[in-house]
Amino acid sequence: MSRPRKNNPDHTRRHNMPAPSSEAIEAHLSDLLKPVVHEQLKYYRQLGLRQRILGLPLMVAAVLSLLWRQIPSVRELGRTLAREDLLWCRGVKVTQQALSTRFLEFPASMFEQVLWALVEELKRRWANRVVRPLPPSVAWTKKRFEHIWIVDGSTLEALFRKLKSLQEHPIALAGKIYTIVDMASHLPVAIRFEENPNAADRNQWEWLHSTLPKGGLLIFDRGFYDFSEFSALVQAGSAWITRLKKGTYQVQKTFSQSANLVDQLVLLGHKRGKNKPITVRLVQVRHGKSWQTLYYLGG
Repeated sequence: MSRPRKNNPDHTRRHNMPAPSSEAIEAHLSDLLKPVVHEQLKYYRQLGLRQRILGLPLMVAAVLSLLWRQIPSVRELGRTLAREDLLWCRGVKVTQQALSTRFLEFPASMFEQVLWALVEELKRRWANRVVRPLPPSVAWTKKRFEHIWIVDGSTLEALFRKLKSLQEHPIALAGKIYTIVDMASHLPVAIRFEENPNAADRNQWEWLHSTLPKGGLLIFDRGFYDFSEFSALVQAGSAWITRLKKGTYQVQKTFSQSANLVDQLVLLGHKRGKNKPITVRLVQVRHGKSWQTLYYLGG
């Protein structure tokens, strides 16, 4: 019996219309982004970009509407823009060709400027909030580390290039994006784009070392496994947590062992490897009926 073919939902041709608007969501997005966008108009002019219909305010509103209202295409975006307002921008009639060309030519640095300006505003609001206290585990860790950062990478899928303008355009349409997120606020700290979608996570350590301040805690997945880099973090006064990789450690001492917790001191590294093994803490926690996750804790 043949197995049913699994289709990628991203490759399915959709015929849906844009999701209905929401006054509450639009008001919230406008409150957050409208001041930020207008603050970036000076940088917009520094790039030599003239005032036009498809300027910075409208382009940001268009991209946000594409995402949160799930507008299925640029053509449908043009139709939506012709019959209604988009966030803080008045509706206006523009051709599909004008929109497609503008998306290809609009500087990505402008969206980056808006993003980081928004992050600063969100940091200020997060620092001033009086409700929703931190989870106990995060609050306990914050007392011991000034920064608790999580890093991970995601591979970006290439565009389908159905449009002729995309087929002829020389820009890279896929790659890998790495993001460092603050565990307490859930806000991004740093973002790095790698054009090679097959880039190895362990090649990002130079960037991580230059970003992580002394005394911070870095949490990452097994893709960043590198014994020498682990040691460098500890020597720099930082700590780290990552997932267990079997066959890479030898138990030196057991501090406690129960039905739900194992706490040990282990020697991490390979005997025949070029890097000297390092002494770290291995903590195993049982959740429910199985051992869900195992971590190395260094520092």
